[in-house]
Amino acid sequence: MYPEIMVIPMREELTRMGVQELRTAEEVDRALVNQPGTTMVIVNSICGCAAGRMRPAVRMALQNAARPEKTLTVFAGQDTEATDRARSYFTGYPPSSPSIGLFRDGKLIYMMQRSDIEHREAADIAAELKKTFDKFCAVPANK
Repeated sequence: MYPEIMVIPMREELTRMGVQELRTAEEVDRALVNQPGTTMVIVNSICGCAAGRMRPAVRMALQNAARPEKTLTVFAGQDTEATDRARSYFTGYPPSSPSIGLFRDGKLIYMMQRSDIEHREAADIAAELKKTFDKFCAVPANK
């Protein structure tokens, strides 16, 4: 674990955008279990690909008209219990930091792992996230 003082700016890069930080397993469960609608869970990290690719991509993607109803984050390597619990909901995927999971009605419907992030530019990642939001988060016209 890194000293918390080093991690604060990395946490705040997401929380300043309105992303809710979860620090315990119980908070993760409350946020995901039996929750209607769309929820994005971001596994944040201190690594360079989180700083230079993932967090800027999330910032760009959240400017999209269609976006998840809830956006949450856990911090790998810092909030171990919360991160482990969040990853337990990423069924079928190995642990990965950074990563982004999208849930609808508590079920995982989309996953972006580190391997999908580390060799791409932030704008490309954001474009994929926006496409995913348009597909899964757009509110039907009859609502």
